[in-house]
Amino acid sequence: PLNSQKAVKGAGIRILSQPFSSPTLADQMQRLLALFPQARWHFYEPVNRDNVYAGAEMAFGQAVETVYRFDAADVILSLDADFLSAGFPGMTRYARDFAKRRDPDAEKMTRLYVVESTPSATGLKADHRLPLRAADMPGWARALVSPEGLGSDASWPDVAKKFFDAVLKDLKSHRGTSLVLAGDHQPPEVHALAHILNHSLGNDGKTIIHTDPVLASTHNQTASLKDLIDDMRAGRVDLLVILGGNPAYDAPADLGFADALKNSKIPMRIHLGLHNDETAELCQWHVNEAHYLEAWGDTRAYDGTVSIVQPLIAPLYGGKSVHEVIALFSGQGEATGHELVESYWRSKHSGGDFDLFWRKSLHDGWIEATALAPKQVSVKAANVSVPASGVDQHGVELNFRRDPSIYDGRFANNVWLEELPKPLSKITWDNPLLIGPRMAEHFAGGALKSGDMVSVELNGKRLDLPVWIQAGHPDNSVTVFLGYGRRRSGRAGTGAGFDVYPLRQSSAAWVASGVKISKAAGFYILATTQGYQTMDTGNTERDVIRTANLEEYRKEANFDEERPKENETLYPAYDYKSEPYAWGMAIDLNACVGCNNCIIACQAENNIPVVGKQQVNRGRHMHWLRVDAYYRGDRDNPKAYFQPVPCMQCENAPCELVCPVGATVHSTEGLNDMVYNRCVGTRYCSNNCPYKVRRFNFMLFQDWSTPQLKMVRNPDVSVRSRGVMEKCTYCVQRITHARIDADTASIRQGKDVRVDERLQTACQQSCPANAIVFGNINDPNSQVSRWKGKSRNYGLLDDLNTRPRTTYLAEIRNPNPQLES
Repeated sequence: PLNSQKAVKGAGIRILSQPFSSPTLADQMQRLLALFPQARWHFYEPVNRDNVYAGAEMAFGQAVETVYRFDAADVILSLDADFLSAGFPGMTRYARDFAKRRDPDAEKMTRLYVVESTPSATGLKADHRLPLRAADMPGWARALVSPEGLGSDASWPDVAKKFFDAVLKDLKSHRGTSLVLAGDHQPPEVHALAHILNHSLGNDGKTIIHTDPVLASTHNQTASLKDLIDDMRAGRVDLLVILGGNPAYDAPADLGFADALKNSKIPMRIHLGLHNDETAELCQWHVNEAHYLEAWGDTRAYDGTVSIVQPLIAPLYGGKSVHEVIALFSGQGEATGHELVESYWRSKHSGGDFDLFWRKSLHDGWIEATALAPKQVSVKAANVSVPASGVDQHGVELNFRRDPSIYDGRFANNVWLEELPKPLSKITWDNPLLIGPRMAEHFAGGALKSGDMVSVELNGKRLDLPVWIQAGHPDNSVTVFLGYGRRRSGRAGTGAGFDVYPLRQSSAAWVASGVKISKAAGFYILATTQGYQTMDTGNTERDVIRTANLEEYRKEANFDEERPKENETLYPAYDYKSEPYAWGMAIDLNACVGCNNCIIACQAENNIPVVGKQQVNRGRHMHWLRVDAYYRGDRDNPKAYFQPVPCMQCENAPCELVCPVGATVHSTEGLNDMVYNRCVGTRYCSNNCPYKVRRFNFMLFQDWSTPQLKMVRNPDVSVRSRGVMEKCTYCVQRITHARIDADTASIRQGKDVRVDERLQTACQQSCPANAIVFGNINDPNSQVSRWKGKSRNYGLLDDLNTRPRTTYLAEIRNPNPQLES
């Protein structure tokens, strides 16, 4: 087809890709379009940043990228922006900067306000949170820049007015040190209003930095996809190349992409992708794409810094990268990904030794001085028209949100992510309809409970879904996560959950109104890893999470209530003073943002298998580490908290005394070790554990037959077959490695080298917020000892006298006194 297209300058060529930030691919795109000037390159992905760029154009007259400096902000207002969650650009850095400013012992502690239409991890960390329907968000945001504010509009409840007044006053009293941001799914008007508000508060250049866009495309992706579909139906496409993505599954239902692809008479349809998915099924050719860990490439970070993507392994299945596929169409069929990326950067390198520059960039992982320069922008529109507040107060809106684990469905075949509990609900393998407690209680067809089936009707389409009652969800609003109900996604993801993309329209990609919900027959089993999430026990001395506000903490900073004395026990005492090391851990609940990174890191490090939905429902999930979410107070808008819970490595370990075969024993360095070869599966230790952190592999969960899975496993950790108890080991294999490395270094240097100088557990290493510290508690100068010496330090259920080696720093909130009542 390429030969025939040369004569017509590529008039019949169409390329569809997801937006990208690769400088090399952007250069390849320009070269290809120069070679075929009549060809067209289209962009689309279901979770996009169209509203972000459109809002910037509305405010500044140009599309810009916004970089947030949370470490410089004293007051933060989030307008439905879940900036502490995976999927938000820059989340890793933002979580670290945010957590750094949440230190109650510092001179100033950030205050966070969150107004959101769907409960999120960011909302749980807020000092004050206001549940608000997405339809009401533009009006609420418009009032922030309006001289009259919310005024006397009777449609706004008193709680929203009080919240508004307190937030606006706090923002104005922190000019230049405040920050306002909006979520990707909010309409362009809300983004424009956030820009205008930041500008009026003097935040530009201080807590807000604007740069040129990172992505190669900032135009309306939905419009681009519509144009492509029109060309397909009109017979103007001779060669269609789809580079990644799965529009046959995730494109808006009203556009009919799958129907156009199936029924159009395009002579050549080529799909490049990791899986033979729903889109590949409708193409004549499917090209196996190399995984990004198998391919050379480059990419820009959220601030523009370029990283060179280097493969960890040669392609297992002969896959091709997007660079190699585009090179083929440009007449460079023999070029490898490495040659293409290196050639591009060679052409951009001016002066000096390129080989030295290249080797340094590969060594460091990024290219120096490639961050996009800040740019000055000015507000072009002081007023932004938004829909009137309180539109259709009695109607029900449906929110579409990216899934916290599998995103838009592209990771549906990743079983680690399928079984990863959702941050708030702790549900695995499913995407129920989230509904608030009040709405569920007063539902027209009778009170709903989690697992009840309902029918959702929208735009003439009907879908039956189970419900999950989510604390903190606003009334007359429901939410569903995208990415489930896949028909072709590999062995793991196919059939899990419900496909809600058929309800999604191009005109209402994130929020749809006019939804009709009615009760349906049947009950659906939802598998969750945490069945009890309340902290309203009335006994604050035994709360699993200790909390206080900043004023209380600074007046009387003591969370160490009277505990049993060390000698009040029948357990034999251990003398660690003769040992150089006694390992311990401390977890700062103020810093933990509930991102679940630690769970996946632990799973990868310790060869932890997945068990499937049925076994999770029976309580047999295998994660050695969990991140609990707890609620306190009014379920319509409760206070909420996260708490990571690994094995406590108790000094007085209840598990050790009851094991009849001595499979769980105490080490000389204070670890509660598991000897797998001794374990016979009595599970007495699990029964005796008050923290419920031990996992028993009831079945042969490991796959021993697939050869490729051998490369997934960490060879330094035993692979358990079945019938043994598993739990956190403080990554004892890393401790052993560090000891060997220290001994080797001591011999080479002729002096003692500390084992714990660079020792980190997998969960600690992966935590973006630096919420976990591990080390030697025998050393009073170690960071873990300093944390354990803080007045915030406490042990979980330490009144049981288990003397856990893992302790917590209590969570301190910084509320606004005006809203504290």
